[in-house]
Amino acid sequence: MDAPEVEAPEFDVPEFDALEIDALVLDVLGTLVDEPAGIRAGIRDLAPSLAGPAVDGLLQLWQRHIDIEIRRIVDGSRPYIASDALDREAARLVADAAGIDDPAAVAALALAGRRLPTWPDTVLGLARLAEHFPLIGLSNASRTALLGLNAHAGLRWHQALSAEDARTYKPAPTVYELAVAVSGAPPERLLMVAAHAFDLRGAQKLGLRTAYVARPVGDPPTPSDRFDLYAEDLLDLADQLGFPDA
Repeated sequence: MDAPEVEAPEFDVPEFDALEIDALVLDVLGTLVDEPAGIRAGIRDLAPSLAGPAVDGLLQLWQRHIDIEIRRIVDGSRPYIASDALDREAARLVADAAGIDDPAAVAALALAGRRLPTWPDTVLGLARLAEHFPLIGLSNASRTALLGLNAHAGLRWHQALSAEDARTYKPAPTVYELAVAVSGAPPERLLMVAAHAFDLRGAQKLGLRTAYVARPVGDPPTPSDRFDLYAEDLLDLADQLGFPDA
């Protein structure tokens, strides 16, 4: 089934000058790659007999666990553990719910988050943006997971940063500080690009400029959000930044 179209909100936003931007900071999971599709494929491999609704239910179980535990880590109620360990926990929960007791199969499912498909515009969009800006990937995925993601999906960036280096997760400000430190630029000269409104709000609090990219699996803005740019995809973002396809 084709993913539903997601329209950018019709908000009035201030005029944006790309010359004021020194680098783009890009979220990875959900923004550059379709994370639910990759996890769903891993669940099907775990239990091929499951029908679509059952697979979707197990996917929701996975996502709820990850979301809850990340929030607990960010608010300090749970000590930090890397995304690899959270994925192993989620895989065990899903396998138990599916009645699967095969350690090898569960271990394979835990690695599904490293085998995620890109969105149709991702590779070309990154290539076009990389002609004009340094690209910094900034992800909640661990350093090892980012390596696997890049090897599988062929993502292009000039540097990839993991929240693992801040020992917390977005939207904690220390994660965005990683990109500020690496770029050598003040926050207001960085453009955070994400399909998740919560991610952009976190970047805004540190002073980064923000660009929302609509994805079917993202966290859409609310009417009270005011981001600098709203794009249909990365190609539209490049157009809005003043760099249309030649």
